[in-house]
Amino acid sequence: DDSLYDEFGNYIGPELADSDADDSDAAASPSPSQSRSPSPARSPSGSPNSRRPAALMDVDDDDYADAAQNAVVLAEDKKYYPTAEEVYGPGVEALVMDEDEQALEKPIVAPPRVVKFEVGTRAGATSTYASTDFILGLASNPLLVRNVALVGHLQHGKTVFMDMLVEQTHEVDTFDSEGERHIRFTDTRVDEQERRVSIKAVPMSLVLESGNGKSYLCNIMDTPGHVNFSDEMTAALRLADGAVLVVDAAEGVMVNTERAIRHAIQERLPIVVVINKVDRLITELKLPPNDAYFKLRHTLDTINDLISSCSTTVGANRSFIEFILEPLYKIYSQVVGEQQKILEITLADLGVTLSNAAYKLNVRPLLRLACRSIFGTATGFTDMLVKNIPNVKDGAARKIEHIYTGQQDSSIVDAMKKCDSHGPLMVNVTKLYPKPDCSVFDAFGRVYSGTIQTGQTVWVLGEGYSPDDEEDMTVKEVTKLWVYQARYRVPISNAPAGSWVLIEGVDASIMKTATICPMNMDEDVYIFRPLRFNTLPVVKIAAEPLNPSELPKMVEGLRKISKSYPLAITKVEESGEHTILGTGELYLDSIMKDLRELYSEVEVKVADPVVTFCETVVDTSSMKCFAETPNKRNKITMLAEPLEKGLAEDIENGLVSLDSRQKEVTDFFRQRYQWDVLAARSIWAFGPDKQGPNILLDDSLSVEVDKNLLNAVKDSIVQGFQWGAREGPLCDEPIRNVKFKILNANIAPEPLHRGGGQIIPTARRVVYSAFLMANPRLMEPVYYIEIQTPIDCVSAIYTVLSRRRGHVTADVPKPGTPVYVVKAFLPVIESFGFETDLRYHTQGQAFCVSVFDHWAIVPGDPLDKGIVLRPLEPAPIQHLAREFMVKTRRRKGMSEDVSINKFFDEAMMNELAQQTADIHLMM
Repeated sequence: DDSLYDEFGNYIGPELADSDADDSDAAASPSPSQSRSPSPARSPSGSPNSRRPAALMDVDDDDYADAAQNAVVLAEDKKYYPTAEEVYGPGVEALVMDEDEQALEKPIVAPPRVVKFEVGTRAGATSTYASTDFILGLASNPLLVRNVALVGHLQHGKTVFMDMLVEQTHEVDTFDSEGERHIRFTDTRVDEQERRVSIKAVPMSLVLESGNGKSYLCNIMDTPGHVNFSDEMTAALRLADGAVLVVDAAEGVMVNTERAIRHAIQERLPIVVVINKVDRLITELKLPPNDAYFKLRHTLDTINDLISSCSTTVGANRSFIEFILEPLYKIYSQVVGEQQKILEITLADLGVTLSNAAYKLNVRPLLRLACRSIFGTATGFTDMLVKNIPNVKDGAARKIEHIYTGQQDSSIVDAMKKCDSHGPLMVNVTKLYPKPDCSVFDAFGRVYSGTIQTGQTVWVLGEGYSPDDEEDMTVKEVTKLWVYQARYRVPISNAPAGSWVLIEGVDASIMKTATICPMNMDEDVYIFRPLRFNTLPVVKIAAEPLNPSELPKMVEGLRKISKSYPLAITKVEESGEHTILGTGELYLDSIMKDLRELYSEVEVKVADPVVTFCETVVDTSSMKCFAETPNKRNKITMLAEPLEKGLAEDIENGLVSLDSRQKEVTDFFRQRYQWDVLAARSIWAFGPDKQGPNILLDDSLSVEVDKNLLNAVKDSIVQGFQWGAREGPLCDEPIRNVKFKILNANIAPEPLHRGGGQIIPTARRVVYSAFLMANPRLMEPVYYIEIQTPIDCVSAIYTVLSRRRGHVTADVPKPGTPVYVVKAFLPVIESFGFETDLRYHTQGQAFCVSVFDHWAIVPGDPLDKGIVLRPLEPAPIQHLAREFMVKTRRRKGMSEDVSINKFFDEAMMNELAQQTADIHLMM
């Protein structure tokens, strides 16, 4: 029947039983050449005779082979090439890829990528006097653990002090006798060794003995001393229970010493002091013992004044001179004087005997050997830590109260305060360290409760997580754990409460800090508070790849930069340019080196550095500003005016928070800024975030406004206010130091007509209109500059500063030294190249340190269209605000002038025109 077959001869009829199919095939195939029997390759059993038709049973095997060869096989079933198993044998996996699926420059089998950015570890440098089991045993006892951060000013000897501790706990010599310099064990990066400046905070877990021979596990984080890298100090202080302040005996308290003290007090940490480089009083300043005593005492008094306490006792005997300074001076003078016989007698009196070869060493190695033999190990340092720094169990309660954002009466908080290793796991991650190939990061944090183990599945909560918004949460598996020892890592299987631990496998969703907890907790988990820095990233550069096709690589590199540097901010402007914000030139230089060599490996072009600005007002809005929603059903009226002096800084420093009780907030504003109780209770929000320097308050009257309807749209108005405060109308920079008052509001009673889509953009628009009517101004960041210089260079410093809009606030001699300290303020935008200029005019004798201090109003009116900006000519002082605004808008791809039509309703424009006409008539 022809209906059973298509035009190609394929059977399309109903399915038949095997016997029927065989008969049908036999009837329809009178000759072997037309047989439709399956080919041997398609036979289910693999045998050519397994399904031979009955009509062909009498055909010879050779004839059947010919029939199989001539059988009709569909194109999709035809076999053109042998399989990989037939070619290579069983057990071999073959991958087939199309040509266009992989770039030509990318190898099919890429070699392992190892970036040389870390200093290699010498043979034996990982060998410690304490075994791993002993370290883990100490870690399991919270009473024997001390977590401290080593902080202080640049070049005050923190890293070299760590070298001394490493040498006493490891079988390694941290002093290079040939080069006569320290190896700086905790400077693990190549660029740190080249610059001789620490860039990253690096932890070590050392077993130190106290004076009575008892061992303690001291987790010590060596932090950078340069003010540009103060974010690393912030991350270290978050994990520590105390701060070890290292102070240079000759230089005394410097700018970063003071900032470290204030930051430690802000984090509620006890402080112990190590006065380092005492030999400089002898070898450089050449002070007699009595003067050296007064110099050291002055340093301590300055520190105590900063922490509002005094450690010296009036009328105390100066036994310090007789028993400490005079013997120290005697040893130094005899070693430097190369009087071997006299030195041998002095050392013998102290119970020290050196070999004859030791006396043939150069002065510096001999002095180091003699002092080490006399003073012994760092038992005094350990005793100081044990006595003054709380152990991880005693210090947990105060720390948790300060950094945990949840309620303090939960079982989770109770376990963390007790440092309970059997409680629910809670880990605070504050640092990310890159792998050797720089492709992924390992997370470094502190275990506050519970025990973290390898193979454990955990929740990783980001900074945006809350029990009401669980979007910033991921599920990860802990694959490996280590004790991080600067240049090497000790693998462990678990880490109990109180430990510092390096974690692999959880970094993918972490950008800055994170909270790690177990899955399926019985109660709501809150995060640890994000880091609160003592400076701001105010210097900005724009970057783009030299080859535009490599933009994805650079973007991925910028994402890794944001992970590696706690205070770095990377973002994309509306113009499409990628910008990086940092604290200063050295900070950004380090970022660009890492971006080019480690994280993207592409050539990157960088624009000239600029600064971030803020927008503010200097007067109250000249009229009540209002805006209507697009559906004409809602109307909001606002007024803008400046905040009281100092209030913005208090909000940013956390002195007041709307999360506190209403009475505390009211008392703060009433006592410190003389607000009335009603105004203090009417505060709705700070902006652009919870610690933002702007205030939104409800100043409407209940007889004029339906408070129930107004409160119904409160969240939408707050969102619009914070949106506007985040991006001001002048040049899309944050608004600062402005108070916005809601004077009136007509809200639609129907919920459909007062949704967020109507209220939020309207609130933002009325914020902008009130701002523009209050005499707006630009604010620029200002550096505090501290310059050490000889007295004959002070006049040159005044000249250099005056050329850059800087001004000196003080120039005073540093006690006990021939150095003058010049303190000054300098706008950040004028600071680029300042250090080079300063060294040129002082013949390299001046050394300066700069750190962000405050915001100041830029001279001039940014909206004055009468100002003509001439290219390649410096603008007069009163034209700077206009110049900064126009150039910032150009750089961001915006029009040169602010368009008021964008922010004012038509009714508002008409009222403004009427008011202007009335003013002209009055004049």
